[in-house]
Amino acid sequence: MKLEVLPSSEVGMVLAAAVDIFVVAYLIYRVLLLIRGTRAQQILVGLGLIVGGFFAANLFGLRTLSWILDNFISSFLLIVIVVFQHDIRRGLSRVGRRQFFGSAGYGQGAYLVDELTRAAEAMAQDRTGAIILVEREADLSELAETGIRVDGRISTGLLMQVFTPPGPLHDGALIIQQGRISAAAVFLPLTQNPRLDPTLGTRHRAAVGATEELDAIAIVVSEERGQISIAEGGTLTRDLDSAMLRKVLQRYFGARPTRATLSGTRPRRDTQKWSS
Repeated sequence: MKLEVLPSSEVGMVLAAAVDIFVVAYLIYRVLLLIRGTRAQQILVGLGLIVGGFFAANLFGLRTLSWILDNFISSFLLIVIVVFQHDIRRGLSRVGRRQFFGSAGYGQGAYLVDELTRAAEAMAQDRTGAIILVEREADLSELAETGIRVDGRISTGLLMQVFTPPGPLHDGALIIQQGRISAAAVFLPLTQNPRLDPTLGTRHRAAVGATEELDAIAIVVSEERGQISIAEGGTLTRDLDSAMLRKVLQRYFGARPTRATLSGTRPRRDTQKWSS
């Protein structure tokens, strides 16, 4: 039996095609990660439905609708650049700044959970109001630029010091990016959800509003009640004790639960969730 060997030119073409497919797939993957959890994700879904409607209109012979969508799609590239200009700028700014592979390991995640839990518990006992926004997949650099830039290692003492009045940074939110404090005194967008409890204050509404638009976790400490709350995806969970807060943060940041946490208290019955 005679084995046929591909010419070197054809082998090169196959390798080039494989590399081409890999690079394109990786770029699509990075773009999807970039817009994950942001408002751009919803806009992209809408554009996808318009493209699907165009093919459906051609399939069923809807000429007028097909003509309208055809003119819309002819300017598709320009529309994408205009609509996603902020996300494109954020993505370009992240090139070379953030690691493309890997994420925070167990050690960093456990340290982050410990410090945030201790700080929230201490501020709740002292009735110190606070709102901490922790970055996940969505890049918060553009939001951080609206506040006062800080580049500090996370610690319980520093977090408490930032929110202790009458300091210059206590009024506003603190942002954590890549395991470090990146900005303070940041004002977040307030939610417009009419179904929220009308007794909620500005901090809680800002936490819900920020997590509605961004893939981030917001920790809120009430100044009036000394109550700890957490917001994610526009959903606010209130009245958490330190054990429950630790469990929630461990779930989000991948830290391994300790033996004490596993045997911790159950959720309080008065925990409330307000869905966006």
